[in-house]
Amino acid sequence: MTRKVSRRTVLQATTVSGLAALAGCQLPQDPGTPVRGASGEPDEQTRPEGVRQFRRSLENWGYEPDATVPSTVERDWRVPEVNTGTHTAAKASAVPLPDDGVVIGGDNGLLRALSSDGEELWRAETDMDGRGIHGTPVVADGRVYIGAYDGVCYAFDVETGDPVWAEELGGSIGSSPKHDGERLFVAVEYADPEGSTFALDPETGDVLWEDPNHLPTDHPHSTPAIDPKTGRMVLGSNDGSLYGWEYPSLEHVWTFDTEPDNGTKGEIKGPIATYDGGAFFGSWDERIYRVDLEDGTEDWHLETGGLSMTGPGVDPVRHLVFAGSHDGNCYALDADDGDIEWQYQTGRPLTGSITVCADTVVFGSKDQTLYAVDSDTGDERWHVDHDGVVTSTPLVHDGAIYYAERAPDPDGGDTDGGAYRLVAA
Repeated sequence: MTRKVSRRTVLQATTVSGLAALAGCQLPQDPGTPVRGASGEPDEQTRPEGVRQFRRSLENWGYEPDATVPSTVERDWRVPEVNTGTHTAAKASAVPLPDDGVVIGGDNGLLRALSSDGEELWRAETDMDGRGIHGTPVVADGRVYIGAYDGVCYAFDVETGDPVWAEELGGSIGSSPKHDGERLFVAVEYADPEGSTFALDPETGDVLWEDPNHLPTDHPHSTPAIDPKTGRMVLGSNDGSLYGWEYPSLEHVWTFDTEPDNGTKGEIKGPIATYDGGAFFGSWDERIYRVDLEDGTEDWHLETGGLSMTGPGVDPVRHLVFAGSHDGNCYALDADDGDIEWQYQTGRPLTGSITVCADTVVFGSKDQTLYAVDSDTGDERWHVDHDGVVTSTPLVHDGAIYYAERAPDPDGGDTDGGAYRLVAA
């Protein structure tokens, strides 16, 4: 593994690294740290009251500023056979339960509630005969919401796991639902290939809205991002386009097409992050983009050494966007111009999303490793090796880290991809 730092002096990197060693991974913010947001203050993410969901906020920042990443870690427990299938998409991530523990889905079709001790509190069935669950659930109003590859969006009781409703939307659901406090937004894939976007009533599962043009037009595996500040909802698709709707009216207002050099648009697989007036995402055209939320025009793009499908993470204090690529790099990018602050090289592609804490980013790689890296310098703080590749998004919660691995070798009979909890060593 190698790491290359740019736009930072060696002295600065050494100083920050030394402070981290003394103070642990959750350093207090330096009052002299520049804040470079357009308003002069760090933007705030939008979290509907009582809603816990993928990427934490409506904007999909993956930002956990109050969560502590331990300076060293050890395995607390492992729950076996969460992921058992062969499909290579990024796997489901954990979401906190209201009182204790987490809920997490698996590509075997099971949704499980686990206590912080690793005890299974309940399990619920979804798509047991197909590709199961790849999205991350929403926990809100005493329910757990999740979509599965059978094309059904489910609601289960958060205490018991008993089914509350199931709405068949057709096709497949590989993305995570997004809850704005009033509506549940779900991207749906069809076999033709086609796609569509729905808004559901969280209480009943009734369809409140479907895009009249059935947008996106091809397999939206991405997760919607909602940006109330600019009044936009955005979603990417396998057709290589990013779609923008006015929010909350949901009128389609623009479409941005990726434009790789070979003339073939690049698929947009991962979740979109919105921040400071821009939409940030990776594409299979080997680029990471910033697109203007107002009019859907490109602000900048970064050429990487491989396709990109990682869900970007946002640090509003540092004004940085963290994104990954199949070239094995985690990039720290200036949100304004896309300049590389630093890049950390792993051994294989990054496909899961990046979690951002006060001074640490946490992410997995297909080199079978989970990493914690210093936000300022790109220096590794620790890593944990696994049998399966780590493509789920780490949840940092109550001093612990929850995540899952893919099954190591399903074709060869090794179908045991587990869920983990790491704690301070």
